Amino acid sequence: MDTRITELEETAAHLSRSVEELSDIIARQDSEIALLTHKVQMLLERAAQREAADGVAVVLGDERPPHY
Repeated sequence: MDTRITELEETAAHLSRSVEELSDIIARQDSEIALLTHKVQMLLERAAQREAADGVAVVLGDERPPHY
């Protein structure tokens, strides 16, 4: 009986550690996604500014290209 309890405690400790590691990974990925989203937004704004300055139409976002 003691062996079984020890095995269950070891399994619970391992799973707890795994959950903490995964939580750290998810938190890091959330930060990276936020940073990348911000960079993409900045690039889209720059492209829109260049389009306005040049007078050239550029397809941005989810717009369909003119050949549809």
